[in-house]
Amino acid sequence: MTENAALIIIIAAIIVVPAWTYRQWRRGSADLGSSAERATYTTLHTAGLAAPALRMGLNAESAMKAAKYLRELAGTPALSIHDTEGMLAWEGEYGHHADTAHAIVRRVINSGRAEVVGPERVACENAECPLHYAVIAPLVIDDLVLGAIAAYDRGAPAALVRTVSEISRWTNGQLELAELDDSRTRLAEAEVKALRAQISPHFIYNALNAIASYVRTDPEHARELLLEFADFTRYSFRAHGQFTTLSEELSSIDRYLILERARFGDRLQVELRIAPEVLNVTVPFLCLQPLVENAVRHGLENKTGVGHITIDALDMGPDCWVTIEDDGVGADPERIRRILSGDTTIDSIGVANVDERLRSVYGDGYGLIIETAQGAGTKVTVRVPKFQPQARA
Repeated sequence: MTENAALIIIIAAIIVVPAWTYRQWRRGSADLGSSAERATYTTLHTAGLAAPALRMGLNAESAMKAAKYLRELAGTPALSIHDTEGMLAWEGEYGHHADTAHAIVRRVINSGRAEVVGPERVACENAECPLHYAVIAPLVIDDLVLGAIAAYDRGAPAALVRTVSEISRWTNGQLELAELDDSRTRLAEAEVKALRAQISPHFIYNALNAIASYVRTDPEHARELLLEFADFTRYSFRAHGQFTTLSEELSSIDRYLILERARFGDRLQVELRIAPEVLNVTVPFLCLQPLVENAVRHGLENKTGVGHITIDALDMGPDCWVTIEDDGVGADPERIRRILSGDTTIDSIGVANVDERLRSVYGDGYGLIIETAQGAGTKVTVRVPKFQPQARA
């Protein structure tokens, strides 16, 4: 090594090492922050760990998962969570108190008011046990008491009372979100059931008649149509899932159209133009089939001559666009407006239901777009995001 090279290395060490050390020191101090900032971070982090369990609702599993973090928030030796029937979880030491825990919190559950219970009811015969007081707060949603949370310690200072009160309020918020999620799920299931109920008996009757007409003249074709009918009804009445893939929804539509072509013959012409990259996009279950059935029943059934239906599925950047267009008799735009506004006096197969479900899942910007006029056919556009975390097939 030359003298110049050695000198360069020494100079680099003198400059680089202190600079690196300074950056590390600055980074460490910035990460740690003040004691108040560290306490805030710890509290938020702990609450965040408890939240997923509480979003499952109040039950033994969620209580067991959340109790650890709620006790950390309370900073007490022990904590218990209860519903109206009994204790769901005990977290911490001194588990011998668990046997009497629910008797202690029952009055709070009955009254819906927080309470501090003293040594006369909490303390045990073990002189070394620090559990002398229980600070109890109710768990409430919409004025309905679901249970209670109790924190146990040697004393019950005002700070602990306020802390347990805030923990219960925060827990109530998470349980309300769980109830909202559950309500949305029940609503979505009810909407799917409503769509199933609207699958036209007229279509089922005509499809079976069409199949019957081939039994003698072309029994093999009748058998194929019967299998298509079975697959169509199996998909439409499947017992699980609020979402499906675009590929599965289009396959069901194809079966439906095969059955309708058996009835219409050459009078019904169908063209599908599907971009392969959108076939795996998740869509609400039965969000397209009712629109195609409307196109046949209200657009083409009363039209003389040949009728055409075109179904396009396009990749439009962040969204997938599906259009269902027919050259049938069309409709009065005011009639369509009334259908979308919820007017149940007008005959339509699930259009308002589909529109409402799309808006509920994706937002108001994703409702149906319907272009029509009397004598000019109808074009319905469905837009769905290609990636939506809560939508899983």
